[in-house]
Amino acid sequence: MPPASPDLTPDLLLRAYAAGIFPMAETRDSTQIHWVDPQLRGILPLDRFHTSRSLAKRIARVDWRIATDTDFDGVLVGCADRAETWINDGIRGATLALHARGHAHSLEVWESDDLVGGVYGVAMGAAFFGESMFSRRTDASKVALAWLVHRLRAGGFRLFDTQFLTPHLASLGAVEVSRFRYRALLAEAMAQSATWNPPGYSPAPVPHRSTQTS
Repeated sequence: MPPASPDLTPDLLLRAYAAGIFPMAETRDSTQIHWVDPQLRGILPLDRFHTSRSLAKRIARVDWRIATDTDFDGVLVGCADRAETWINDGIRGATLALHARGHAHSLEVWESDDLVGGVYGVAMGAAFFGESMFSRRTDASKVALAWLVHRLRAGGFRLFDTQFLTPHLASLGAVEVSRFRYRALLAEAMAQSATWNPPGYSPAPVPHRSTQTS
């Protein structure tokens, strides 16, 4: 497990997220961190997640099991397991420290004992800052995202920050907002409270059925 960088502490990370900025490295081997504050910010409105019929079938697969925070480091490793990644050892170490404090969470998709997909991020107030997701089976990351949105809604979250808008996220309902608008949404969310583990939480068989299309 890599240690947190002395220049990237958990407290610094929390202050950065609260201010609307986030860290990235150029490569996995880079020792430098860049702080990012996009002019256009990706968010996924929690009442607009798009579930196609094909995705609903994936979600309902009986051989996939959904879990949270059982292998946080495994999700980090899965997210960084690509040709180019912004997750270097410093970011990984600081994020693991945030997880140990209860601020960073993972949602995992399991096939038997194999971790086949997942997503992770940081929770503060009623804001969830999505960091990255990965998939080792078709649509596993989409399934993870669907269950993440379902959990965030149940826990009273008000803002799901996706940092950037990609075609993949746009197909699921994500949109772009200006930096000014994002800061307003962030301030509103940070002034409220939410919980990652809502009391009595019981996921539906297929979340967001009302937004399905063919």
